[in-house]
Amino acid sequence: MRYACEVVIDLPRERVIELFDDPDNLAKWQPGLKSFEPLRGEPGRPGAKSRLLYNQGGRKLEMIETVSVRDLPDELSGTYEATGVMNWVNNHFVEISPKKTRWVVETEFRFSGLMRLMAPFMRGAFPKQTQQLTQGFKDFAEAS
Repeated sequence: MRYACEVVIDLPRERVIELFDDPDNLAKWQPGLKSFEPLRGEPGRPGAKSRLLYNQGGRKLEMIETVSVRDLPDELSGTYEATGVMNWVNNHFVEISPKKTRWVVETEFRFSGLMRLMAPFMRGAFPKQTQQLTQGFKDFAEAS
């Protein structure tokens, strides 16, 4: 499953990237995030791996993030692996004006095991959750 979401943030691109690129800010805009633990390499750099632990509605979720591309200010991309799910995420930051930035999130999911059977019933949930996250970051960034 592939899709894209975007949001326009009323901040200069440099400020958007500064806020987005700081792991200490993740819990401020990602609901349910309990911890971010670097495992290998410097967070945010190509090849770096980190463990993210979430509590989503009483259910624990662990994801391993691997950064694949760091070409800021234009792109920051990577993969997120969880049980039964592989997620590729490409984040693009486009300067619309000196005070506005478009954040485009291109996402691809692949499923295995039980998630492969459940995915067709959850198709609408994934883009909706991504749009909620982009809006959550926008709200956090503009209030910072």
